[in-house]
Amino acid sequence: MTQETTTAPVAGGNAGMHSDYLEVRGLSVEFDGFKAVSNVDLTLFQGDLRFLIGPNGAGKTTIIDAITGLVPATGSVQKSGVELLGRKVHQIARLGVGRTFQTASVFEELSVLQNLDIAAGAGRSVWTMLRRRPAEVPESVERALETIGLTKLRNKPAGTLAHGQKQWLEIGMLLVQDASVLLLDEPVAGMSQEEREETGNLLRRIGGERTVVVVEHDMDFMRNFATSVTVLARGAVLAEGSVAEVQADPAVQEAYLGTAAVAERTEPVPVARGHHAGASPGADRHRLSAPGGEAVAEGHGAPAAPGEIGHAPDRAAGHEQAGSTSGPDRQEG
Repeated sequence: MTQETTTAPVAGGNAGMHSDYLEVRGLSVEFDGFKAVSNVDLTLFQGDLRFLIGPNGAGKTTIIDAITGLVPATGSVQKSGVELLGRKVHQIARLGVGRTFQTASVFEELSVLQNLDIAAGAGRSVWTMLRRRPAEVPESVERALETIGLTKLRNKPAGTLAHGQKQWLEIGMLLVQDASVLLLDEPVAGMSQEEREETGNLLRRIGGERTVVVVEHDMDFMRNFATSVTVLARGAVLAEGSVAEVQADPAVQEAYLGTAAVAERTEPVPVARGHHAGASPGADRHRLSAPGGEAVAEGHGAPAAPGEIGHAPDRAAGHEQAGSTSGPDRQEG
């Protein structure tokens, strides 16, 4: 994969006069009387690589669904001052807000190039696309191929790609649509270690000049690549800040341990700036490190190692999709 931008993501984003931003205020979502998301506030600037984490059923995917118009919501979601709530899905996409799903949505019978070309033509008329010669590949498509590392596989059917490559293709389909806000739902679920590393590096490259929000359960991936983290519990924001700050937050530890009811916070949670924690050597990628105390390992009732926090693998039924499974070994270009 190639370098797309020299501007790296930083904690809090690269806020400036001409920066894009996404501002969420009082976002709430209800399903048949159940409040899946409750009064959520988020401020995301261009250049922020923000991870949304939390216990299962915390509302992470539902927030993305609400922002992109897939579920009705109350409150306010503005992209650079333009209100998104109440708009249709395709209208929100045309405003530069794109999202991926846990299972890559690509046209498997078509080539990698054709998938990108169709995505790039989303805003063009059918007549314009038909008039273009087959050999003429839009510059945005060529750029995306290089960025996602699939140039040598451009003529391969998308269905023959490895699992990780399909996810990269879907990200590329957002890039050719010039999405400036990318909402990614568990982009590394089912990936090999090599694919996770390449995906993280891809997000760093494209994130410097965009706002990238990642819903993730892989704690090691979060520690390696997040510039800031928002922790959700029971549909509400529990904590926000750098990786180190949220790991040390007693309320976060309590929510993951489940030892007592999480006390409600009444004050706004500030976003920490200028912090970027690296990965903890040897840490399990599904645990959130914490300073001291006993934790429950993911999916088991046995205690985890001291100073680590796990989470249960099952999600609240009907509110968050199951993760995708691993695909074939990565093909060499």
